[in-house]
Amino acid sequence: MVNDGFSFELRRGEPTGQVRLRDRVYWWTGEVGNLGGVELAYPAREVVPVADRGLYVGTAVRGDSIPPSTFQGLGYTVRPRLARGVLTVAGQAATFSRSTWSTDRRGRALRIAALGREYTYREDRDKRHHTLERAGASVVMTRSGWKNPKTISGTTAGATDSVDLSLAILFEGIYTRNLSLGGAMISAPGRLFSRVAS
Repeated sequence: MVNDGFSFELRRGEPTGQVRLRDRVYWWTGEVGNLGGVELAYPAREVVPVADRGLYVGTAVRGDSIPPSTFQGLGYTVRPRLARGVLTVAGQAATFSRSTWSTDRRGRALRIAALGREYTYREDRDKRHHTLERAGASVVMTRSGWKNPKTISGTTAGATDSVDLSLAILFEGIYTRNLSLGGAMISAPGRLFSRVAS
């Protein structure tokens, strides 16, 4: 377990040289409580088998003392969507589901089962604010901007540990705009187009 009730910030890294747009990787790094350095990166090419890289995109979290988490799903620009998603935490398969018919954010929240734990992950005030919760612990995440923000910050409450933090950070690298009804409606044309194109 890590300290109860602390805040952290991950800052976006910048490539040191000229990088072609299609080869660009976005990443954020920072110190997270007493867990040391943590990195979030996408598209994480190592997460997706070579044969699937034209269709799928990956996101990964790794760090000094945090279990690695990965997600791969149908691509939506450089981030994976929830569609056909595969989630792993500490090398173990995890599952998630959601209601696409609900009209409120709580009803549309992801239900995640990972390492014997049950979580919910939801959009809060707007598309830049999310909360990951399980019994007795929560991590509130805030992006400084929606697309490739300069900072991603988090605040913990309760008995949060490295698994909670790994998951909360990972989902900031996944396209989750459809966790609100308004976001689902706004992103529907782009998601439909990418589905037809695939």
